[in-house]
Amino acid sequence: MARRTPGAGRVQALALLAAAAPALVVVSALGTRVGAWPVEIGYDLLTLQVAWFLAFVGAAAALGALALSFAGFRKLGVMAIAAVLVAGVTLGGFIWQKARLSAGPVENVSTDLVEVPGFGDLGAERRGQGPGPAVGLDACPGALPVMRQIAPTTAIYALEQAGFTLRGAGVARADGSQEGFWFGVDHDAVIRIRPGRTDIRVAARDHRPHGGEACRLATAISETLRAAG
Repeated sequence: MARRTPGAGRVQALALLAAAAPALVVVSALGTRVGAWPVEIGYDLLTLQVAWFLAFVGAAAALGALALSFAGFRKLGVMAIAAVLVAGVTLGGFIWQKARLSAGPVENVSTDLVEVPGFGDLGAERRGQGPGPAVGLDACPGALPVMRQIAPTTAIYALEQAGFTLRGAGVARADGSQEGFWFGVDHDAVIRIRPGRTDIRVAARDHRPHGGEACRLATAISETLRAAG
């Protein structure tokens, strides 16, 4: 009968604990995407609070697994090192993401702050707690208007290139929406077309920070429109 490596059970348990945070994030995201629970539970609670706490617990558990593995490193070392790598990447990813979220501008970007383009066609979808008043060039340097009247087909192309699904288009405007991959967070975009000027607005439907995603999307649309002949 093969003799069990001393401490193997404890190392395995600690290695599993080191993987708890990333596993919970995946489960939270999948559950939110399929409608098992709302984003307030999947993202706000399970991911940003519970998994964030477990990331620190997992890092400590991984270091404990590494220390215990020294007694039988030939058999347990790979597992312990893998636990350290998983826990380190997870904690580092959380720290990076939280810094990114706090650094991004408000998720409501417009190239015209005097007469902000509206999302009139959405109605009830945009009621509730939104991201706050629109911000412009000062917060998002890439949010530049196009100083000419663009063709509606160009506006449609710009929305689609930025990853938006077209909701509607006409001579004076084009509208699109984009659903986030992990937690299904929606961003809406409108391109308002007028003689001598075309304006862009991108805004999230919720109040959460998303690391400047609205700015990134508005910048991408603006660059496509300004590059069009």
